[in-house]
Amino acid sequence: MNPMTRWTPGNHFKLLENGEEFFPAVFDAIAHAEHEVLLETFILFEDKVGKALHEVLLAAAKRGVQIDMLIDGFGSPDLSPEFVDALTRAGVRLRVFDPRPPWLGVRTNVFRRMHRKIVVVDAKLAFVGGINYSADHLADFGPAAKQDYAVEVRGPLVTDIHRFARAAINAPAGPRRWFTRGGHSQPVPELAPAGEAQALFVTRDNNAHRDDIERHYRIAIRAARKRVVIANAYFFPGYRLLRELRRAARRGVEVRLILQGEPDMAIVKTAANLLYDHLLAAGVKIYEYCKRPLHGKVALTDDEWATVGSSNLDPLSLSLNLEANVIIRDRGFNQVLFERLDDLIEHNCKEVAHSQAGHNNPWLAIRSFVVFHFLRRFPAWAGWLPAHTPKVVTRGAEDTDLRTQGGAGNEEALHHGH
Repeated sequence: MNPMTRWTPGNHFKLLENGEEFFPAVFDAIAHAEHEVLLETFILFEDKVGKALHEVLLAAAKRGVQIDMLIDGFGSPDLSPEFVDALTRAGVRLRVFDPRPPWLGVRTNVFRRMHRKIVVVDAKLAFVGGINYSADHLADFGPAAKQDYAVEVRGPLVTDIHRFARAAINAPAGPRRWFTRGGHSQPVPELAPAGEAQALFVTRDNNAHRDDIERHYRIAIRAARKRVVIANAYFFPGYRLLRELRRAARRGVEVRLILQGEPDMAIVKTAANLLYDHLLAAGVKIYEYCKRPLHGKVALTDDEWATVGSSNLDPLSLSLNLEANVIIRDRGFNQVLFERLDDLIEHNCKEVAHSQAGHNNPWLAIRSFVVFHFLRRFPAWAGWLPAHTPKVVTRGAEDTDLRTQGGAGNEEALHHGH
């Protein structure tokens, strides 16, 4: 059985909200690493957060910890040679997913990005979520600081996350299969139960796992009997997920969506607005988070099910990007997440009234109809978008000649600002 489709018992999850909780936890874990750190991220900026990560990675590498990093070529395009060389000289193995130079000033590696955010330390502790390594995840960044979430994971699920991250980062040239590659210098420990949570580690890629994350959303919404709460930054899902939300609301489930009210990209709010009337008419409640840009990708149903990860509910995340979420069955974690989201709604959101959605405006009604049926077809059309074979490039200290590693396989191993 594929480990990513089997519920794994005995786990403990700690919710980490924003950079103020996430960065200290990750940096402390790296500072106490004994053998190995695996780190994947979409964005790594050379700002105060990136430099703090740089410092703790260097210190770990210099005391003999093996560090492997995978960053995205679109999300992390501007790291200086000095920043990179210091890492690689210390022994850090740094790989860049699809680092293609601009063509006529335009970056062409827009689609099929490595959008995951994963850290695994000593194969015993993991972090999964939506938070990048950039200062805009801290409140002192100002009004543009992002609202976001991640989880700290302890227990047997860490083994699944570790195997995935190790295979992704060390993908050999050419095709390969998950969970079959070795190469870890230390034995992987048998992890004792750390809590009561059952969990899945779920990914999407452009090969065998194209709709795994979306499918788990649909299953959970379909099973909901009491409540559904989704906080998602980039909300423009496909027809089937919209249908499940409407059906849940119509059978009496309280369905609440927390979406961007102060978006980091205007088109995000414009796109979501086109769906408002369709959802409100079925009884879905929509709240716009207005304190600062929402960057979260979390959800819960009823009293037990929850998910935290990197996947937005938009065409890029659901049909193109490489993503990773954890799915959690645990009443304690569900309650913590519910309380955080409920507080967000109570103090920092405005509810969208049915009249605000423009249901009396014929033009908006026509646009909503067209968008709805476009979404119904999008997953099939996404395959027509540019489908170059992404490569993972290894950066070395002497690095004038970059070694490429194999195409199609890395996509399985496998927006700006997402």
